[in-house]
Amino acid sequence: MQERISRHAVIHYGEISLKGRNRPFFERALSHAIAQRLEDLGLQQVERLSGRMIVHLEQPLGATTWAERLGTVFGIANFSLAYLADPDMDALRAAILELLPANPPASFRVRASRDDKTFPLTSPEIERDLGAAVYEHTQWPVQLKDAALVIQVEVLRHHAILSFEKIEGPGGLPVGASGRVGLLLSGGIDSPVAGLMLLKRGCHVIPIHFHSRPFGNWMGSEARSREIVRTLLPYGIEPFFYTVPIGRQQREITVQIPDTYRVILYRRLMVRIAERLTRREKGKALVTGESLGQVASQTLEGIAAVEQAASMPILRPLVGMDKKEIVAIAERIGTYPLSLMEGDDCCQFLMPRSVVTRPRLEQVLDIEARTEMDRLVEEALEQAKKQRV
Repeated sequence: MQERISRHAVIHYGEISLKGRNRPFFERALSHAIAQRLEDLGLQQVERLSGRMIVHLEQPLGATTWAERLGTVFGIANFSLAYLADPDMDALRAAILELLPANPPASFRVRASRDDKTFPLTSPEIERDLGAAVYEHTQWPVQLKDAALVIQVEVLRHHAILSFEKIEGPGGLPVGASGRVGLLLSGGIDSPVAGLMLLKRGCHVIPIHFHSRPFGNWMGSEARSREIVRTLLPYGIEPFFYTVPIGRQQREITVQIPDTYRVILYRRLMVRIAERLTRREKGKALVTGESLGQVASQTLEGIAAVEQAASMPILRPLVGMDKKEIVAIAERIGTYPLSLMEGDDCCQFLMPRSVVTRPRLEQVLDIEARTEMDRLVEEALEQAKKQRV
C-alpha cells in the first residue's frame, strides 16, 4: 500500500500543555527543535497555534520520513500528516473524500474544532455534515468512541487542516528547555542511555569521554564514543565531545593507595575533571549511567563516596533500572552495537581484582590525601580536547 505523503504535519504536545505561565517558553523551545530537525528538508514555517503546531515544508515527505525526523524530537506527544483546504464546507467535503484511505477501517468518526468562530457552522454541525458525506460515499460504520479512523478537521481563519492517523512521538520536553549537563560517556551500554534520558528531560547534553591514553587501545575507545555521539545527534546531543586521557593519572594513583580503593579514586578524579569541563560549557549538573547495585562499586556507600568529590549535582537517570531494561533502550536507539566495539576506556585500565563495596567516606578522604589529586586534575584538564563529530 502506498504511504501517505504531505508537505504539512500537525504536532501535538503533552507535558508542555501543563506548564502554565511558562508554556510559551517551552513552545518556543519545541518550535526551535523541530526547525533544526527539518531545516535540511526545505522547512518553510513552524506555525504555533493554540495547543498544537503546524509544520510547513516546501516539498512533500512520506510518512516514514516524517516519523524518522519527528520521532527523535523530544516534546512531541504525537503528530499527523496534514492537508490544507479552503475553510468552506464544499471544499472540505471534496478534500476528505479524496484523501480517504484505500483500505476500509473497522469504523470511523469525524472530530472537528473551530478556531474561527465566524465560521457559519459549529463544531458538532461540521462533524455531522462531513461524517454524513463520508458515510454516503463509503458506507463505513460510524463509531463515536474509539473509532478505528478519526478524521480530524480544524477550521482556522484562512484555511482548514485535515489529518488522519496519529503517529506517536517520543514525549518529554524539548532539548534546550532545562539547561546544560555534562555526561560522563564511558562508551559502554549504560551512559549513552543515561544521556538520552536527560535529552528527554530537555537538557543540552555535553559528552565527556575518559580514556587510558597512552596505554591500551585508547584510540578504539575514542572512536567508539565518537560514533555513539553521532548516533545521538538526531536526538539533540551536542555535536562535539570532550576526550580526556587519564592513563598516567590512574597509574600514579595505583602506586599510592590500596588496590580495593582504586575505582573510588578513579571516579572521584573523573568527577572533578568533568565538573570543571561542564562549568566551562555553563552546565549545572553531571550525568552518569550508574544503576544501584549493578556492579560492586555502585552501592549506596560507593555512590556517596564519589559524589562527595563534586560540588554540582550528579544525576543518575538509570539508578532504578536493570540491565535488561537499559539494553532494550540502547538497542532501540542504535547505540548497543557501538558499545560492543573494541576499545579500552579508562574503566578497563588497571582494574583491581576486588573493589571495596562499603567504603567509609572518612577512610576514602584519608586515602585520597596520599595523592596529589589537585595536580592530577589540572594535568588531565591540560590534555582534554574538544572535538567536533
